Amino acid sequence: MNSGEKSSSSSSSNGVKIRKSRRLPDFLHSVNLKYVKLGYHYLISHLLTLCLVPLMAVIIVEASRLNLDDIHQLWLQLQYNLVIVILFSAFIVFGSTVYIMNQPRSVYLVDYSCYLPPSNLKASHQKFMEHSMLTGDFDESSLEFQRKILERSGLGEETCVPEAMHYIPPRPSMAAAREEAEQVIFGVLDKLFANTNVRPRDIGILVVNSGVFNPTPSLSAMIINKYKLRCNIRSFNLGGMGCSAGVIAVDLANDMLQVHRNSYAIVVSTENITQSWYFGNKKSMLIPNCLFRLGGTAVLLSNKSADRRRSKYKLVHVVRTHCGSNDTAYKCVYQEEDDAGKTGVSLSKDLMAIAGGALKTNITTLGPLVLPISEQILFFVTLVAKKLFNEQIKPYIPDFKLAFDHFCIHSGGRAVIDELEKNLQLLPVHAEASRMTLHRFGNTSSSSIWYELAYTEAKDRMRKGNRVWQIAFGSGFKCNSAVWVALQNVKPSPNNPWEDCIHRYPVQLNL
Repeated sequence: MNSGEKSSSSSSSNGVKIRKSRRLPDFLHSVNLKYVKLGYHYLISHLLTLCLVPLMAVIIVEASRLNLDDIHQLWLQLQYNLVIVILFSAFIVFGSTVYIMNQPRSVYLVDYSCYLPPSNLKASHQKFMEHSMLTGDFDESSLEFQRKILERSGLGEETCVPEAMHYIPPRPSMAAAREEAEQVIFGVLDKLFANTNVRPRDIGILVVNSGVFNPTPSLSAMIINKYKLRCNIRSFNLGGMGCSAGVIAVDLANDMLQVHRNSYAIVVSTENITQSWYFGNKKSMLIPNCLFRLGGTAVLLSNKSADRRRSKYKLVHVVRTHCGSNDTAYKCVYQEEDDAGKTGVSLSKDLMAIAGGALKTNITTLGPLVLPISEQILFFVTLVAKKLFNEQIKPYIPDFKLAFDHFCIHSGGRAVIDELEKNLQLLPVHAEASRMTLHRFGNTSSSSIWYELAYTEAKDRMRKGNRVWQIAFGSGFKCNSAVWVALQNVKPSPNNPWEDCIHRYPVQLNL
């Protein structure tokens, strides 16, 4: 090639400009790797189908070659082996019957309701700090600590605290705590019965969870007496399990529904702020004052097949894991007494590390139940390679976005949501419900995952077949998961807690 041919931009002697030569596109670098992974996921997920297609094609071709004589001979063979045919049919019927009888009963979530506190119980940051100063129980260091926690917490200006905390000085007492419990629990149950048209006397199972406040008579007895529930109701009162108790309560109700046919179960999840408010200067015990807020929920579950059509969700899996028996994990969330004899709930500085370990244990158990086979193969291959070849190979983090459409992460605090979003490689939209729930309602303990589900419904994002992962952390230390599948395009129920403010969300958080 001469010098004149090397330059594609030079002009020919007759003045006609030669077009520039074009290089072929670099296909290797232009292909987005995420589409390669999606293709791999689709191939592995449908591998059995893809293998059966050629087999079915061969069977159809061979069957098309049969003539009437061949079919007649086949019929004669079956007649001569009638005993074998009968035995084979009986075996199929017996096996199918045993399989169906051993299948767990389907449990449906008919509806649920979340407590919306009245506007007079709102506690803005300024009001919270003013009341803290006027009580006279906190020194300057503690007040400054509370101010910093509020600024960085992710809580908005509309979260609510109980009425007893609005007085100066505050008026915490057993009577005030019971009044708070009645206000929240009766509020959510009244809405639930109105929305579902289920009579209180139709309820066969009642499970109530409240971590700190466990009076005598119990909260479950209070509900039974208020709504005149039937005398043979199976009632349970769970205490001391912290923010993960909502999933534990659902699991207990699910177990009971496996035993008792054609039954309704109600799960009530709440926490008592009046009884757990701390008036001292120990920093770890001041954090719950800044984060925990008024809230609660009531959930109606059913194992009646007739309720499937009107139900919102079906329960798919419940996974409960404990982070071990070491003292550090046990005291991450811990009710104690300080040096001055004042009680409260203490949050340890090791909380995030312990929560990470609990989450790892939980997803290790949950993963095989929900992840597509493509992700399980990648995880297994990486694990084997790490063990056999190179210990420095990073473990493969399964893509849970392939298994779930919506995530309800317990809104215990900004740090908890940040860490789960990072470690599970979620997108901002997946953590939106948790962040906005924390902003609008604060940490409502075991009921927070239901406010998050209500947010998703209020945003009209829940479609038939969508899978929801509820993740909750609690004292002990525990990490619990519940997996639901939507049975319809879910619309928000009447009196949804977000109906008066959903148009303002999501909000921009400047943290």
